Amino acid sequence: MPRSLGNSSFVEVAFPTHSGPVRGMAEILTPMRTATDGVLQPFRFVALEDDHHRRLRTSLDHVMDRNLLGLKSVVPSLPRTI
Repeated sequence: MPRSLGNSSFVEVAFPTHSGPVRGMAEILTPMRTATDGVLQPFRFVALEDDHHRRLRTSLDHVMDRNLLGLKSVVPSLPRTI
């Protein structure tokens, strides 16, 4: 994100996965780190429909299975900042 959002803000989050789009309401948490092109800010879902929850779970399982097999994750590495 280009700038951080206030803690405890509620937002709608949507992103594509290999299982289909995932969309739900989320609470913004404290920013983790500032990157050169924005802020990495975690969130937690507070409302997620069953179909979107299933897609998210399937996608996470897929990434974990790939990692356990020693395959490189489909998520690109983010640069580290000090």
